[in-house]
Amino acid sequence: MPALHDLTAAEAAAYHVLDIKIEGGMVIDGTGTPAARADVGIVGDTITAMGDLAREGAGRIIGAAGLAVTPGFIDIHSHSDWRLWANRRAESKIRQGVTTEVVGNCGFSPAPVSDEFREALRGFALYLPPGMDFSWRSMGDYLRRYDEGGVAVNVVQLVGHGTLRLAAMGFARRAPSAREQATMERLAEESMAQGAAGLATGLIYAPGSYATTEEIVAVARRVAAHRGFYASHIRGEGATLLDAVGEAIRVGRDGGLPVQVSHIKAAGRPSWGRVKDALALIDAARAEGLDVTADVYPYTASSTTLRTLLPDWVLEGGIDAMLERLGDPAVRARIRSELTGGGATLMRGLGWEDIMVAYCPSRPEAEGRRLSDVAAASGQEPLDAFIELIVAEKGKGYMILFQLDEADLRRALVHPWVMIGSDGSALAAHGELAAGKPHPRSYGTFPRVLARYVREQRVVTLEAAVRKMTALPAARLGLTDRGVLRVGAKADVVLLDSEGVADLATYEEPHRYARGIEGVLVNGRVVVDGGEHTGALPGRVLGRS
Repeated sequence: MPALHDLTAAEAAAYHVLDIKIEGGMVIDGTGTPAARADVGIVGDTITAMGDLAREGAGRIIGAAGLAVTPGFIDIHSHSDWRLWANRRAESKIRQGVTTEVVGNCGFSPAPVSDEFREALRGFALYLPPGMDFSWRSMGDYLRRYDEGGVAVNVVQLVGHGTLRLAAMGFARRAPSAREQATMERLAEESMAQGAAGLATGLIYAPGSYATTEEIVAVARRVAAHRGFYASHIRGEGATLLDAVGEAIRVGRDGGLPVQVSHIKAAGRPSWGRVKDALALIDAARAEGLDVTADVYPYTASSTTLRTLLPDWVLEGGIDAMLERLGDPAVRARIRSELTGGGATLMRGLGWEDIMVAYCPSRPEAEGRRLSDVAAASGQEPLDAFIELIVAEKGKGYMILFQLDEADLRRALVHPWVMIGSDGSALAAHGELAAGKPHPRSYGTFPRVLARYVREQRVVTLEAAVRKMTALPAARLGLTDRGVLRVGAKADVVLLDSEGVADLATYEEPHRYARGIEGVLVNGRVVVDGGEHTGALPGRVLGRS
């Protein structure tokens, strides 16, 4: 038999000579079936053998005794589009076991871009690392730029409806003209043809909040023609939760495509308990034959921009127009009336003491503090302190909202068609990406499920939790060769200590990596070895299989 170094990958597979053998672990294959002792053999980027491989040679043997061996985790709801440009190593995500990130969520993707409204898109972006200059126009051009730099994780890109609307008509707060609607539909179809996997909306965020259901359905039909799916940060997660879930289902029904309800929750104390009703709507839609699923993160606090609390009319015309309006006392009075008037706003059931400033580098003393405390320290009314933070950061400040119910979270976690998504970004515990007090979900989502809700509280079994992180999101994405451990699948693999895995990030100290993720392979290459990053960047931009 030829020497190992003389063999091609195909010849190595034929001779059962492996590049890597993961030996002695308990394999949890992602399908939900019970764990079983097995070895995993890898040649190139593919799993080529499983079972008892004691007689098989390998270029490297990775001992997995005492560890669970699972498919790589797929973060179905991520906002790493921007952060991965500055953090190609995907530090906080790969160290959780995430091997694929789905980006472009909540209606905002970095492409496509129109010449007319390029600056509006740039101004709307919350973080612009070096190289993210929006010089591309199409989704294809953008993804090529993304791929050229290398990245530790695989990336699945969605096209944002808000981005399509910006490209067609900027921040106009009105219905699109026939020409503008046609432009959105054309750009959506082109983006799908060039590698996007689906359409995402963010219907609490301007300009997406200005759209009617009919506008979205028309765009969704173009996405459906390319076998894409529809992911929605729905139009309301509090008093209007059920109507908003119903709207997402309608888009799927009328648009002819699968639906993903993003980070399902009931926000604000008056709405607690309504997740069960939202899940019932999903069950009813599935009984009707519609393909509707959802995702959830394992925390009882959410996070978004400070500006999101403003009524959406304040954002009409873009960020500069918003900042000008906020300097007008009459506008502030109107905002005060709308936010405190008991209507269906994000402030319903939420007090200023429930809001923590997460990122505001121009006012670092405010980070990690509740808005009520920030206001008291400055001798201001909370609303005025809140608006001044928005202005100081030119709309780019972040907050954490302590507004969710643990019982609702558990209901979502156990539902068979709810998967796990972080709603976070690929951060790092050093450099500029370690700024502020961001939500700990960027560092801890997947280990937290495994530690708190599997091992400690036994809300779900380990096998069921792994399915929610692997095979279930892979099916949603149409990735037939990922999300499972089987011969022929791509070698995205996690080795974890199920008894020691834990999330260490907290709201007070969020920049802390998880523990217990001992090894991570992406496309057959080792990226985390003994809990440490190797520096490898084997990730790819993925399309549907």
